[in-house]
Amino acid sequence: FLLIIYMSYGDNGGSSVVYILLTFSSWFLALSWIMAPFLFNPSGFDWLKTVDDFEDFLNWIWYRGGVLTKSDLCWEVWWNEEYNHLRTTGFWGNVFEIVLSLRFFFFQYGMVYQLKIVAHNKSILVYLFSWLYVVAAFVIYMILAKAAEKYSVKQHLYYRSIQAFVTAFVILAIVVLMVFTGFEFVDLVLSLLAFVPTGWGLLSIALVFRRFLICMSVWPIVVAVARLYELAMGIFILIPVAVLSWLPGFQAMQTRILFNEAFSRGLHISRILAGKKPNPGY
Repeated sequence: FLLIIYMSYGDNGGSSVVYILLTFSSWFLALSWIMAPFLFNPSGFDWLKTVDDFEDFLNWIWYRGGVLTKSDLCWEVWWNEEYNHLRTTGFWGNVFEIVLSLRFFFFQYGMVYQLKIVAHNKSILVYLFSWLYVVAAFVIYMILAKAAEKYSVKQHLYYRSIQAFVTAFVILAIVVLMVFTGFEFVDLVLSLLAFVPTGWGLLSIALVFRRFLICMSVWPIVVAVARLYELAMGIFILIPVAVLSWLPGFQAMQTRILFNEAFSRGLHISRILAGKKPNPGY
């Protein structure tokens, strides 16, 4: 997010060369973290393996698990283990976690003033008013979650009706904003860049107060939102892997370049096992 925002609104003198020189190492580091596990795996770009990995990922994300379920089988168990240290963290440790989580809100603070609907208004009220959209998104998600829990199994048609009503309401709200304000379609993309980090920051703070929220009805919604974030991250990573796996010849090229020495030795050994005299010049 930082690199994309800097590319769009950073002070790079309007030159692409300056941006590349300033952010090349950061892009290289980010892409290395994402693609290295696949790039250095001989089967990382095999199409069938990629499909199997995606199916396993979805099963891992949506499997609810149980008491004795291991983290490699259930995302929720893994998620609880990852943040298990917060249960034993002291008061000042929790304060430090909250302070660190506040950094995600700076994305929203900087991006809301770039929206067309703001019309270059720099008042602090714009930032405070933007939190109404966060509350609205939370209320909409709560409505859909409660409807799914109550009606999705036995009254499926009623559940679909609620989904259609919420969808129509959101579309109507967007149309009204476009007609009566300076809201443009590009504001939706900018809002995504602004509010996705905000949601992650709220999740991080909610984990600090887990011991209090876990007994409330809001905790399942926290877990569901965290699951959606992990699902989006997994899809974001697997889409380029799937595209590269689909390209004809890419896996053969990747395997040949990275494992050329192993292939040469394998061919040499196979000739020996076949009873042929190896070529001294090979």
